[in-house]
Amino acid sequence: MAIRMTLQSVRSAIPVLLGAALFAMGLFALYHLLRPVDPADVAAQIRATPTPVLLAALGSTFVAYVALICYDWYGLRFIGKMLSPGVITVGGFLGYAFGNTIGVSVVSGGAVRYRIYSAAGLNAFEVAAVSGYIAMALGTGLTLVGIAALAIHPGVVAGYVPYAPGLVRLAAGVTVAVSVCIILWLSISQRRLRIRGFDLRMPPPGDLGGQLVVTLVDIVAAAFTLWVLLPMGKPDFSTFIAIYSAAIMVGVMSHVPGGIGVFETVVIGTLPPSVPVSDAAAALLLFRLIYYLVPFVLAFLLVALNEARLASGVGSRYLARIPGVQAALSTLHGFAPGVAAAVTFGFGAYLILVTMLPAARTDAIAEGDIAGALLLEGGTIGAAIAGVSLLIVSHGLVRRVSGAFWFAIFSLVAGAVALLLNDTDIENAALLCVGALTLLPFRTAFDRPGHLTEGVFEARWFAKVFGVGLVTAAFFFFVHKSVPYSTDLWSEFSQSSNTPRALRAGMAATALFFFFGLYLMTRPTRRTPPVAGDAQTLARAAGLSARADDPQAWLSQTGDKRFLFSDSGRAFIMYAVRGPSWIALGDPVGDPLEFETLAWSFVDQAAKANARPVFYEVSGRNLPLWVELGLSVNKMGEEAIVRLAEFSLSGSRFKSMRAAYNKRQRDGFDCTLLPAPHDPALLAELRAVSDAWLGSKTGHEKGFSVGQFEVGYLNRFDIAVVRKDDRIVAFANIMVSDGGRFVAVDLMRYLPDEASGLMEFMFLGLIEIFKARGAEEFSLGTAPLAGLSDRSVARSWNRFGRLIYRHGGAFYNFEGLRAFKQKFQPDWRPRYLVLPPNLSPVLALRDAALLIAGSVRGLTSK
Repeated sequence: MAIRMTLQSVRSAIPVLLGAALFAMGLFALYHLLRPVDPADVAAQIRATPTPVLLAALGSTFVAYVALICYDWYGLRFIGKMLSPGVITVGGFLGYAFGNTIGVSVVSGGAVRYRIYSAAGLNAFEVAAVSGYIAMALGTGLTLVGIAALAIHPGVVAGYVPYAPGLVRLAAGVTVAVSVCIILWLSISQRRLRIRGFDLRMPPPGDLGGQLVVTLVDIVAAAFTLWVLLPMGKPDFSTFIAIYSAAIMVGVMSHVPGGIGVFETVVIGTLPPSVPVSDAAAALLLFRLIYYLVPFVLAFLLVALNEARLASGVGSRYLARIPGVQAALSTLHGFAPGVAAAVTFGFGAYLILVTMLPAARTDAIAEGDIAGALLLEGGTIGAAIAGVSLLIVSHGLVRRVSGAFWFAIFSLVAGAVALLLNDTDIENAALLCVGALTLLPFRTAFDRPGHLTEGVFEARWFAKVFGVGLVTAAFFFFVHKSVPYSTDLWSEFSQSSNTPRALRAGMAATALFFFFGLYLMTRPTRRTPPVAGDAQTLARAAGLSARADDPQAWLSQTGDKRFLFSDSGRAFIMYAVRGPSWIALGDPVGDPLEFETLAWSFVDQAAKANARPVFYEVSGRNLPLWVELGLSVNKMGEEAIVRLAEFSLSGSRFKSMRAAYNKRQRDGFDCTLLPAPHDPALLAELRAVSDAWLGSKTGHEKGFSVGQFEVGYLNRFDIAVVRKDDRIVAFANIMVSDGGRFVAVDLMRYLPDEASGLMEFMFLGLIEIFKARGAEEFSLGTAPLAGLSDRSVARSWNRFGRLIYRHGGAFYNFEGLRAFKQKFQPDWRPRYLVLPPNLSPVLALRDAALLIAGSVRGLTSK
């Protein structure tokens, strides 16, 4: 088991390691290209950029992002859904602004769209379809435009491919022509193209033409943003589009986030010699700032203003007049911690880079001024330590730890003070203070107590830190390349010792990271003892279960669960442990306002115990919560819910069921509901029925997700009994919640020789009883593996589960169970298995099955 878990961890880390390696290679190539460049020349070129040029770049960036938002509009049209323009604008802009800059975790473009579009009525699969459309449209459009540009200007890649420009033009032209013909044919005929198991369908011609215009506007505007920043000697704009498209294409294929290093290397390498490398580097830096950072800052300010609005209520009245926008903005609170963490991480990286720069005010310190030299030295090291602290604490912000938030504010202010001591750097110090002020409205999002280092740090976080270290090292060597290395540098202390000061700051930052990593690796594992299911705990859980909107909450009373309560005691999670898995049954129970903090606490405690958190058979009510926790959601079946107000045996719809029900009544069958507690003689008769039922089945008495025949447990519930000639032939205990609104059947047992049609008769009898009592919904239970997608683009778990559903009749009658419940024409509501993304659903289901059966023997033997 340990070996398998290790292999899974290695496999999940491979993409991260590969991305880090490609990033390092791109950074190395870029460093060699910039070796002859003087950093002062780059800074001077940036400062000398005319204001009209900057305004033109900002204007083209605005046009490019408007075009990007149109991708969302066409994606919604493609799936047949339309939302208000305000919602599409907010979802599209934030998705691209955060996704282009961060691109991972809870603030990726897909996660942002899911939160906003789901609040407007789309489900998870529809949002995934929109994201898939956008990815295909962007990738296909960018590739075709890039190849078309090479057909027009093949000379831009002459130095990179061993082919003549004429051959490049011919190959590119043929590729574009064939691709366009196939796309047009698929669009006009509306046929599907199957490639390696994937079905591809094109939008109709009108939408395809509109999408083409949007793609061209997007690429032309983005290319113009960089082109207008380049100095004199740059190629004409039509030629530069080929350079830009090729660079973007290579950057995407490298899988490096944002193509950082790779994109710059291709652009600089393909520009003509008439463009100085230092000027090209300045233009590329400005392009990154304008095209990526400016939209990110605007999006961050939008989230910050929304947090301030939620805290104060200011502006809500005006937003309510814009259809859908207020609901969309309200969802931003959910990923506010992720945004704050990304900004904090960025400030930390920026602080470390600033410490590598030479001090500008060394002449202001008199020779022999020991105090001034010490302040300068201390300011540099202090800024480096503050930067490292921000990198470390950013992980605590993702986990909503309140202490991490205030520590981040303190570190930003401390970094500002250190910069003032280091170089009287008023501009950067003011920037850090502004950052601290803009983070303050986020304080309500950090409501979880906990240690700053609580939880296990992900491979992605370490990869980001590794990337910051690489960039810092490359930046140091780039800025100080004119200083020859000597061991004396480490011990040189003076006001003009810029390189030694940067070396010592880097050493301090590295040492802090080293000791922090050592602490993480050597600290003892803490196993928090769970709350036992004693009588007092069961009573607390019962009180909350009675008010729950899911009768399954009553399974908390089976006696085989452990409990994790919220701090206030108004919500709980019931779970059990099987091997390395902590398996929670169903959604959290109680006050929905406490579910988020409670779920985080459950995940944290499982991580501290070196266990994996699994949520088994949860509903679709809390899907945004699981996404925010960074967990993977896998459909595992569908629950059959009968809406009692709409159900009636009269009419032609249930003609055959009505006939069978009436016949059973004429044959002497009767269904009655007996209130709890129950007479021992009755329970003894029910025991005989239960034993006969178990004797006809494979395996022992089950548990965890179903009740057992235990007197104390059954005495908590009303019991439905079916009698024939005063003899009990079947029974079931009934779980009722929320004042009788929701009803579900738990333990169902019957005499094997009376099995035919007996469960149908019992269900119809109970439906009549509870409909007369005013209940709203009656659950027939879950049909395992039902409703899983069998499309070729479905994830492998869905295809595997669908295969078992269709061909697993030798082990369990999956199709027969769903067909039986379908006779009642219920609403089918999905149930999910939620687990860490690096854990296979098959392994999680194995642990759950063993937990339910009690042992491997319980699965197969009597």
